[in-house]
Amino acid sequence: MLKLFRSKIYLAIFLLVTVVLIGVFGFHFFYDFDWLDAFYMTIITITTVGYNEVNPLGDSAKIFTILLIITSIFIIGFAISVITEYILSRNTLQILKKKKVKNRIESLNGHIIICGFGRNGSQAALSLANYKRPFVVVERDREIIEKFEDDFLFIEGDANEDEVLQRAGIEKAKYLIAALPDDSDNLFVVLSAKQLNQKLFIISRASQINSQKKLRLAGADKVIMPDKVGGDHMAALVVNPDLIDFMDRISNVADGTPNLEEVAIEELQDKLDCNSIYDLDLRKKTGCTIIGYVAPNGTYIINPEPELILEPKSKVIVLGNPNQIKKLNQMFNIE
Repeated sequence: MLKLFRSKIYLAIFLLVTVVLIGVFGFHFFYDFDWLDAFYMTIITITTVGYNEVNPLGDSAKIFTILLIITSIFIIGFAISVITEYILSRNTLQILKKKKVKNRIESLNGHIIICGFGRNGSQAALSLANYKRPFVVVERDREIIEKFEDDFLFIEGDANEDEVLQRAGIEKAKYLIAALPDDSDNLFVVLSAKQLNQKLFIISRASQINSQKKLRLAGADKVIMPDKVGGDHMAALVVNPDLIDFMDRISNVADGTPNLEEVAIEELQDKLDCNSIYDLDLRKKTGCTIIGYVAPNGTYIINPEPELILEPKSKVIVLGNPNQIKKLNQMFNIE
């Protein structure tokens, strides 16, 4: 709709320029006005200000001036109406868009809030979109929002302000990613977020080593240093290039389906009568392989034994190709 209004504005500008040129050339070539006087006569004619003519006008010049006035009145009226309609429609569309975003956020539950849409925040958003996880981005740069608002849900504002986080639905959110470029800003976001939602799982970015402890004390559950992770990754590519390349392929999302899945035991036991990993028999049912087990106390077991007893509130880490993971999700209705 806005594109249609822009095309109308371009048409109005074209018509205005055309009528000015017709007036200038007409007064200059047909009635022997010099260029400045011709331009002056054209302007006072199309604006109908009522000043005296530069030179006396003959009958044909008067007819030309009358036609110029009538034409310019219609064109100027058209231009004013188009510009007014464009401004009003733009404001209306912005209001409707904000209302739509507000309604969508209010309908979310257990979603993720990403604070900052820089390098780390944008990458997190793309990954979550591939995993089809609901999230809201808090960003204060209007230009960034306008560029990506058709792809993601945005809240415009400062993530350090409680009101902005509340608009992002922090009371119902499950995770928060603090991806602002400055550690002190992330610290304030963590403090504010933890105050508004004690159950929130917070992942924060840090650029300085001494910021890690402060962020954890403030309430961050996990602190990630992108520069350190990137450096470790590059070093590992030198030491174990094929292994790291394999791990990268596992972590990549193909066609919206991951190669790794974390599944709560309750989701499996609701469909199967099982007490151990052997009873699950996921390899036969879905083709997926259980490569890890997370106990209720957070203990990780790599490549667990088949006889391992499954405890309530525990999880299994499953590896498979995209088709196998999709089959697993469909069989057990895993979201």
